[in-house]
Amino acid sequence: MANNKVLISGVQTSELKVLTNEEMIELFKKMHNGDTFARNDLVNGNLKLVLSILRKVNAKNENLDDLFQVGCIGLVKAIDNFDLSHEVKFSTYAVPMILGEIKRYLRDNNSIRVSRSTRDLAYKALKLKEVYFMENGKEISVEKLAEALEVTVYDVVYALESLKDPLSMFEPIYNDGGDTIYVYDQIEDKKKTGSVMEEKLATNDAVSSLNERERLILNERYIIGKTQMEIAEDMNISQAQVSRLEKNAIKQLKKTLR
Repeated sequence: MANNKVLISGVQTSELKVLTNEEMIELFKKMHNGDTFARNDLVNGNLKLVLSILRKVNAKNENLDDLFQVGCIGLVKAIDNFDLSHEVKFSTYAVPMILGEIKRYLRDNNSIRVSRSTRDLAYKALKLKEVYFMENGKEISVEKLAEALEVTVYDVVYALESLKDPLSMFEPIYNDGGDTIYVYDQIEDKKKTGSVMEEKLATNDAVSSLNERERLILNERYIIGKTQMEIAEDMNISQAQVSRLEKNAIKQLKKTLR
């Protein structure tokens, strides 16, 4: 999409026109005087802005045509609401609106269902954040958001967090060239009874075949329920080392218990 000729929603991206700031101002003046053709020229002259935003959006499984059309909706809203008297560049005003429209689309099409009330609160919070940033040039604090929306800080944080994309437990988060550490390695093991692993660990002969450090790591991980990161901090070693020792210990246990 960067330098090649790409067709998106019937638009040849390599042939898109880019308006100068002077051309933009002139077209906005014409549009505000009722010239509908000027509005169309403003849309066509800013389609590359939509494309530049799409490049930064992480949406691997989404249809690019759909996202482009959604971004164009945000662009049209920005054009219709832009006020020349604010003396702000159009792109500065339009980017948050286009990005917000795309993010709303992605959230609404999320496979995780979020309650209507929580989603409405999140949208209000996001809208307020956009307005505050446009007026003040900085992010609003969560405390001020909660005060303005007349809810608790927890409600605001929960609403915004609930709209984030889900992360797979098998998502790799670190690799030092050896064993890969995944999200599930960071999750506390809260199971206390009944698991096959714990029954095997209870077998004294098998456990005694491990060295002291391996026994300590398995005890911390599967009996106490600590994460690899917590164990690494306690033992003053890296998480990658903890991961390797844990996997080696489990491999040795499986071999002994066969």
